[in-house]
Amino acid sequence: MAMLDKGAAAPVRGASGAALTWLVVLLAASVLLNYIDRGAIGIAAPSMKEELRFSATEFGTGVSAFFWAYAPLCLVMGWLCDRFCVYRVFALGVALWALSTALTGFVDGLAALIVLRVGLGIGEAVSFPGSSKIFAAQVPAHRRGIANAAVAAAIAFGPAVGSLAGGTILAMGGWRPIFWIFGLATLIWLIPWQLVTRPLQAGTFSQPSAGRLDLGKLMTIPTLWLMGGAHFLSNYGFYFLLTWLPLWLTKTMGYSIPMMTMLTTLGFVAQGVAALAVGHWSDRQVALGADEGPLRRRLMIFGHIATTVAIIGIYFSRGPWDLGAWLVLAGLGTSQISTNLFAVAQIFSGPRAAGGWVGMQNALGNISGIVGPIATGLIVDYLGGFGWAFALAAGLAALGAAWWAWAVPEIRQVTD
Repeated sequence: MAMLDKGAAAPVRGASGAALTWLVVLLAASVLLNYIDRGAIGIAAPSMKEELRFSATEFGTGVSAFFWAYAPLCLVMGWLCDRFCVYRVFALGVALWALSTALTGFVDGLAALIVLRVGLGIGEAVSFPGSSKIFAAQVPAHRRGIANAAVAAAIAFGPAVGSLAGGTILAMGGWRPIFWIFGLATLIWLIPWQLVTRPLQAGTFSQPSAGRLDLGKLMTIPTLWLMGGAHFLSNYGFYFLLTWLPLWLTKTMGYSIPMMTMLTTLGFVAQGVAALAVGHWSDRQVALGADEGPLRRRLMIFGHIATTVAIIGIYFSRGPWDLGAWLVLAGLGTSQISTNLFAVAQIFSGPRAAGGWVGMQNALGNISGIVGPIATGLIVDYLGGFGWAFALAAGLAALGAAWWAWAVPEIRQVTD
């Protein structure tokens, strides 16, 4: 059986050490903005839902609309990142999602919200295929953990910054300025990105036709489908907390907006700090001779178990200190998942197929973002509370631990 990277072309023009550092920093910053913009609707929810008179099901549908485009377009974006200059594709995606975020501040009904959430999903679909394409091509194994940890920390710090800034804006000026300010900040990111990547844009990471792996061939690889299932189970609990926790805290548990902001920020800060720590630690273990595949599998299993316990604890918490402790545990669990999920994908795919592989894996995994918000909305509307929604999220997180233990095959570059 042939390796996936057999005949793979090297990058046309590689980045120097300093340039690579800036690329990692800017990619992490883009993911930070990605999750700030994506999660803004959760922070705006208490006021937005009331002003626009959405039912829980309607609000869940509006949230889900992001994933209608995001999930399938991840596959397309992965193909584009493998075929064309990844830096230019990335910039176009960021510009689209920034504009969609800003315009969300003007919505006056469900239809407009759905259209702009779809636009946001199309733009943000570039993030993980694009960043994985760069990391797989440029980052050695003993630095893979910290590079992905920078992105994983951004996944956490994005909602933390978004919760803190968005909650402050919500308390002072209402929900609409949240989207205007966040969208503008994302547009500003394009300036340093253009400056850093301009020397690298002359066809960098474009594959000649002979070196390009066909998407149809990728789709015949069983490991990719198993990783898609793992990605679904890894995403569900995180998206549940990201989208519904602010609304549950304020409307069901009776916390004020400032207290909700502080508690949600605490959990995400814990996730970000833990992601950086585990990324550095895992790189050190690999550098000392540890087998990278089994190491990352163990971290994924631990992350799922911790997330399961935390979701249950959050629901049964009876005070802010109790709740804060469970949110910190949730942050520790999701940090293991977010740090290692894409690192494992990069191991399986290799540089040649990283864009398409991660695009398809992310597309399958983010089906959780389509069904999850609607399922939660239906549970709340028709069962009269969040109990079964928390149970479903915890159950899928527990299933994820079993999936990583027994369904995901040996973690090494796959053969076809």
